[in-house]
Amino acid sequence: MMKILMEKEAEDFLEKNKIPVAERKIVSSREEALEFIRKIKFPVVLKITGRLHKTELKGISVDVNHHNFDNEFERIQKISKRVLVQKYVPGKQLIIGLIKDPSFGHVIMFGFGGIFVEVFRDISFRVCPIAKKDAREMIKEIKAYKILKGVRGETPINFNQLEEVLVKISEFPKRYGEIKELDINPIMANEKEVKVVDARIIFE
Repeated sequence: MMKILMEKEAEDFLEKNKIPVAERKIVSSREEALEFIRKIKFPVVLKITGRLHKTELKGISVDVNHHNFDNEFERIQKISKRVLVQKYVPGKQLIIGLIKDPSFGHVIMFGFGGIFVEVFRDISFRVCPIAKKDAREMIKEIKAYKILKGVRGETPINFNQLEEVLVKISEFPKRYGEIKELDINPIMANEKEVKVVDARIIFE
């Protein structure tokens, strides 16, 4: 029977398997949210929970600080009583995916992510598992590679950590052959770190 892990559950699964994930917690009240934020510090991201489409419902608020927290928390809670509070991670939005192909078996995908991923289709593929060398090649193959290296004075992202994440995820099918689809979008990358901020996993 098919099993779907949505955001928080999928992120917990990834974290258990040593994939870096932004700190997060599902809360039901303003007080509970602020208690968690005292630990992780502002800025944060607020999201609706459940199987609702966050972007279409405007159920996500990014880079929330102490000035606009009250208004944004109240707005998000009108859509979803339970709210996911997540540490804000700045950087480039990337996507990593696993797909179970009937011919090749599990295939890993990497590309430029965010809400426009299906428009740009700037992605590369490899059959699992991959080595670090393959991960490096996948990253270099996308058109946005120049952006990741840093343009107009920006610093390059942490390529080493991104390569390690790609290799680890490509090895998932060895332990979890029942994964039909894994979608990490986005995984944020900056000069210091690479962190998952949204994910979904489908098991056969």
